[in-house]
Amino acid sequence: MPSHPHLSTPRTFSSRFLAAAIAVSATATLTAVALPASPAVAAAPYRGANTAAVQDDFNGDGYRDVAVGAPGAANGSVDGAGAVVVLYGSASGVSASHRTVITQATSGIPGTPEEFDAFGTAVTSADLDRDGYADLLIGTPSESAGTMWGVGSLTVVWGGSSGLKGGASISPPTGLDEGCGFAAGLAVGDVTGDGAADIGVTGYCGATTYTGPFTRTGAAAERHFVNDLGTNRGVVTGDVDGDGRAERFWLPGPTDGDISGPVFAEGHDGRFTELPLADGLSGQIGDINGDGYGDLVTGVPYDASLTSGDTPAHRGGEIQVLYGSAEGISPQQKPQIIHQDTAGVPGTGEDGDEFGMSLGVGDTNGDKYADVLVGAPGESVGSTKYAGGATLLRGSAAGLSTTGAVGYTQNTSGIPGTAESGDSFSASTYLVDLTKDGKAETVVGAPGENSDGLLWTARGSASGPVPSGSTSISGTAAGLTRKYTEIDFGAALPGARSTI
Repeated sequence: MPSHPHLSTPRTFSSRFLAAAIAVSATATLTAVALPASPAVAAAPYRGANTAAVQDDFNGDGYRDVAVGAPGAANGSVDGAGAVVVLYGSASGVSASHRTVITQATSGIPGTPEEFDAFGTAVTSADLDRDGYADLLIGTPSESAGTMWGVGSLTVVWGGSSGLKGGASISPPTGLDEGCGFAAGLAVGDVTGDGAADIGVTGYCGATTYTGPFTRTGAAAERHFVNDLGTNRGVVTGDVDGDGRAERFWLPGPTDGDISGPVFAEGHDGRFTELPLADGLSGQIGDINGDGYGDLVTGVPYDASLTSGDTPAHRGGEIQVLYGSAEGISPQQKPQIIHQDTAGVPGTGEDGDEFGMSLGVGDTNGDKYADVLVGAPGESVGSTKYAGGATLLRGSAAGLSTTGAVGYTQNTSGIPGTAESGDSFSASTYLVDLTKDGKAETVVGAPGENSDGLLWTARGSASGPVPSGSTSISGTAAGLTRKYTEIDFGAALPGARSTI
């Protein structure tokens, strides 16, 4: 496993996620640099940022689907080549029997499986070609380019009536070097307001934005590369000012003297403004207080036990919430901070819990307020180290509340399995309505489970997630194999997680 700057304890699962290659201090206000792209494509009439009838619906059946990254999966004899498993939604949720497995050896998918490519390190979706079906985006930051390891690649797999089939490469910026880790993180949304999906892509040598629409060759209308932000590990997209256009927020990750990581807001003019009171290594946006404006939630998982740098999080980690408004999110806004020692939150903040390492935002009980699922993959369960746990915090008219907060581990009644050392339960989290009943299912990845990985899913209800009758799917059950590297099934979900 690569080492991480400033961290005294490594991550607890084995994916070959890249460590930071470059650390560059970011200034408070920056400007994007335009790079040549393919010829612009004529924009279709406005139909919204995602023209698929249902977001994440790859086959057009009206149910949202979930893409699960397994970056350690073998491809034949090729160790750690990586894979993505797509589980199709239905009235009864998801199952291993209704799935598609995608690798770089799949017909129509660009690239070739190579050792430790870690295909599937990042996943998300958007209807890039505006045909009414969601398309799958897959980030592979460890991908080699010639003899240079870890340059990175971004792949789109096209949705259609029969599901996902065929794909294209989305060209990275020119001049990327070894270790740049292009496509370590992904976020989509209609930033320009023209109805076409736009993509934000992170990497260790800078940030890249793509303006849609896209052709079936993967060509964007425009591409911009920003290296002033330096190492950039996180990106979040959502409408925080109610103008119908998505705003984009960048989370460069630890910088000299700031292990918690700064937060930059990208303006529609292409300029970047730091939010000086906020921190975050992971992020997600949803309407927590029901006022019609998206709210930004960030995770700050690294406490003083994991870093020698300044500004660590509260012991065990924390999350921060910045609330949207008609004016968006002001740099002067002080975030709401919640940690495991906040009244009402289950458990106690302990060294290395990594509370906030992953985040899911969605309405689990149908009350029209977005809830927040916080992953703490370093959480101990009793004396079992790094077993992992997740905490659900409720949205309300007053904002994110700790009243009625619920904690989940693999020892929780109704959840299959048993908490074991190194499971990293909640390394990834996602709240998504897979059954089309207006209540989000709770989806949690445990990539360290038995060198295989596991995905846990609980249905939503009027009272929130229901562990009783919940299901789990292992990487092996999903059709994956391993050689030496752990499969890491569940390491990546479309919800937010830190990539370090």
